[in-house]
Amino acid sequence: MSLPAQAPVSPAELEARLRLHRLPDFGPKRFQLLLEAFGSASKAISAPASAWHALGLPAGAADARRNAEVRDGASHALAWLERPGQHLLMWDQPDYPPLLNEIADAPPLLFVAGDPRILEKPQLAVVGSRRASRPGMDTAAAFSRSLAAAGFVITSGLALGIDGAAHQAALEVGGQTVGVLGTGLEKFYPQRNRRLADAMIAQGSALVSEFPLETGPHASHFPRRNRIISGLSLGVLVVEASVASGSLITARLAAEQGREVYAIPGSIHHPGARGCHQLIRDGAVLVETIEHILEALRGWQRLPLSTAPPTAAPAHPLLALLHAAPQTSEGLVEASGLSLSRVLAALTELELEGHAVCEAGCWYARAKG
Repeated sequence: MSLPAQAPVSPAELEARLRLHRLPDFGPKRFQLLLEAFGSASKAISAPASAWHALGLPAGAADARRNAEVRDGASHALAWLERPGQHLLMWDQPDYPPLLNEIADAPPLLFVAGDPRILEKPQLAVVGSRRASRPGMDTAAAFSRSLAAAGFVITSGLALGIDGAAHQAALEVGGQTVGVLGTGLEKFYPQRNRRLADAMIAQGSALVSEFPLETGPHASHFPRRNRIISGLSLGVLVVEASVASGSLITARLAAEQGREVYAIPGSIHHPGARGCHQLIRDGAVLVETIEHILEALRGWQRLPLSTAPPTAAPAHPLLALLHAAPQTSEGLVEASGLSLSRVLAALTELELEGHAVCEAGCWYARAKG
């Protein structure tokens, strides 16, 4: 959805764009149509209603552009932008995320709380079920920890379950993470992840939203949010999802945007694995270890390849391997060079200490907290 890069917008043009952004039934395509037809949002706001109607725009949008609610909302957004750490990115400006600008319906305005510069770094999305199993949460944490340690920004939707585990794991290793909201930045949802969101901003990460600041949660907003998650990212990793999960929407959008789609398989008896299995049947890359992702993306890494956190090493080498990715005991034998008896003895000790857990024949490192 690229427009030619322009000089910084004037205060009047910024206010006009914020007004357009608040109009009813007014998405990215109509926003772009107006800017192309009139040359600027300021001219579009001043144009007669007949000119809007000639473009096929709804009468409600033309009438609403001058009402008090729209003007007041734009003024509120301008005041919000005056506070430190709060930003607005526009699709024809040089600081707009370049990957996101490639998608057909890129948001014309993107509100950012935190550091907007990380949106230009290589990102990988990690998504999955809000009602994830404990092994699913641990798997999301292990992969996110390793991807963040390898230099990728971890991007997700800050929902409960897999999303939250991915964001938290990135922070634990000193990495960066982006939370894309389906609400305005002043109506954070879900509130149970509010503390996590605050920690993300405090540690140099960011929250983003295309919605006006005071927009509350609505079912139709979250699929729209998903196209931004995939649009910002080089690829999308689905950890655990049912066949009806919104994560599959994100994966489908990623494929349509030309991004890589990765899926972690699971037990055929676990409903949370069926969405991943469907994605694999549809052509997603089956992922068992972090290397399956990194092999295709080494050129994007900003730090040396590492499958262990850059903090102090775990007490046992098997735990370091499990933090990188879940493994069977046989896989750990091959990866570690230890005998099976020593691996099984060590795994038993790690399980008793609460550092590892086995489910369906696969070992997982337990997430912190």
